[in-house]
Amino acid sequence: MQDLFEDQDKRERAGGRLVLVLILVLALLLAGGYAAAALAAGDKVPRGTTVTGVDIGGLTQDEAEQRLEEELADRADASIQVAVDGAEPVSLTPAEAGLSVDYAASVEAAGGEKTWDPRRLWDYYTGGDDLDAVVDVDRAALDGAVSELVADTGTRARDGAVRFTDSGVVTRDPKVGLAVDPSEAADAVLAAYLDDRPSVELELSDLQPEIDEADIRTALDSFANPAMSGPVTLAFGKSRVRLSPRQYAGALSMSPQNGVLVPEVDAERLIRLVEGATSKAGDPIDATVRLVNGRPRVIPAKPGVTFDPDDITDAFLDLVARAEGERKIKVKATVDRPDFSTRDARELGIKEKVSEFTTYFPYAEYRNTNIGRAAELVNGTLLKPGETFSLNGVVGERTRENGFTTGFIISNGIFKEDLGGGVSQMATTTFNAMFFAGLKDIQHKPHSFYIDRYPVGREATVAWPSVDLSFQNDTDYGILIESFVTPSTPSSQGSATVRMYSTKVWDISAQNSERYAYVGPGTRTLRTPDCYPNTGYSGFQIDVTRVFRRHGESAIDHTEKFHTTYTPADTVICKPPKSDDDD
Repeated sequence: MQDLFEDQDKRERAGGRLVLVLILVLALLLAGGYAAAALAAGDKVPRGTTVTGVDIGGLTQDEAEQRLEEELADRADASIQVAVDGAEPVSLTPAEAGLSVDYAASVEAAGGEKTWDPRRLWDYYTGGDDLDAVVDVDRAALDGAVSELVADTGTRARDGAVRFTDSGVVTRDPKVGLAVDPSEAADAVLAAYLDDRPSVELELSDLQPEIDEADIRTALDSFANPAMSGPVTLAFGKSRVRLSPRQYAGALSMSPQNGVLVPEVDAERLIRLVEGATSKAGDPIDATVRLVNGRPRVIPAKPGVTFDPDDITDAFLDLVARAEGERKIKVKATVDRPDFSTRDARELGIKEKVSEFTTYFPYAEYRNTNIGRAAELVNGTLLKPGETFSLNGVVGERTRENGFTTGFIISNGIFKEDLGGGVSQMATTTFNAMFFAGLKDIQHKPHSFYIDRYPVGREATVAWPSVDLSFQNDTDYGILIESFVTPSTPSSQGSATVRMYSTKVWDISAQNSERYAYVGPGTRTLRTPDCYPNTGYSGFQIDVTRVFRRHGESAIDHTEKFHTTYTPADTVICKPPKSDDDD
């Protein structure tokens, strides 16, 4: 029995070895078959594969690329006909649009590669796919070409806007446009590429503005309306600069950023505005009074302020958006206050014209120059209560550097030429304006002999530096002097006018005596090179009384007498100068 079992065991071991041998043989046969299949497939494209309608199945990579290039060459270079909103089509070449076929990538995508991957062998022997060629796209070129092609089509969308003006906030309504969507148009051109007859019909569609009505409402509510709701105050120590919306409107703006309106401030313009309310140089400027549109106006004082501009510009947008009662910031600064404040200027009481006088003169260019220059220098003079006006002090020495030229003056009873001739016209005009304003005469000197274009007994001459016209503002109010000249012409006389502005205290009238104590003229015969002939006339004396009445009252308050003695104007006969041979 034991032998029987041993024989059976030997038979089983022999059978197992046989099975193992058979398995190994089958494995070798399968491996050989797989290898043969893989070698047969090589780097060929799966059978039955098409790329953009071109059959490349079973071809090697090189063969497939060559066939694709041969079959697709015409389509790859064909222009694409692009029509916008039914208009005449425009040709767009693939090169212009940045489009080209990548043949190698197309074959690779179709499976044309050498590999032992069983999935690839399965694809090769069971059939390929219908694929599109791989297209290289230069997106920048494509977008640019399409944008250029549709640039003149449709209508642009208009963004809403917010502007700041002297009169308040102004808005511009947004407007929907009509346009081709550039991204969709580019995709359509790309999709039409390689078609048998590539064409694209692009439609216009609504183009929404970047800034719409909702953005405008948000901008108005969050910034624009609060910014223009009232003035803001900048505190420089104890000095205050108050800026109204009308003043700072030009420094504000709102610009579109990422679909919303963002507040901005023009820093340079804002600082100029603040410097206009302070002293730009850092030194204080006194208040004064000037004529504005023919009326006296107080020009406010400006504190001398030194500050860092960034301290203002960085905080200004927040400041103007604050609510009422919070529209004030402190600015770190060094402040110097003016000596003469805006309040001081208002208390001068310069509010009306209190006198005006005009004199006339015959044509002469030197008169136009010299009288005009003197009037220019006198114009705008401000006299505070108790101050004294000096014409020589205001006009200065009559030199060419000071704007004067040569003209006739009276010297030693006769006419001669000198710089500044004619300025006495300004002196006489100013004296009469002072006379009728009721101011205190300090110094005036009538001409040596009477000149008939001047009011008799009420005229003055000046000569640098000894003969001056001066008077004092002995009222409780300030005096602002305006002076100007209308030039003479060969066919018309000129005029000089002086006006004084203040609070009217006196009503002034003048009373003239008869002329008396006449003295006849003499005769002079001159042989000098600068001799000017003259027909003489008599001298005389006259008294002028200035009558003072309180403004609006009829009773005489007091009078003032001006006595003038005019010397004769001699007859001057000019003869040739003597030579050395004359006796």
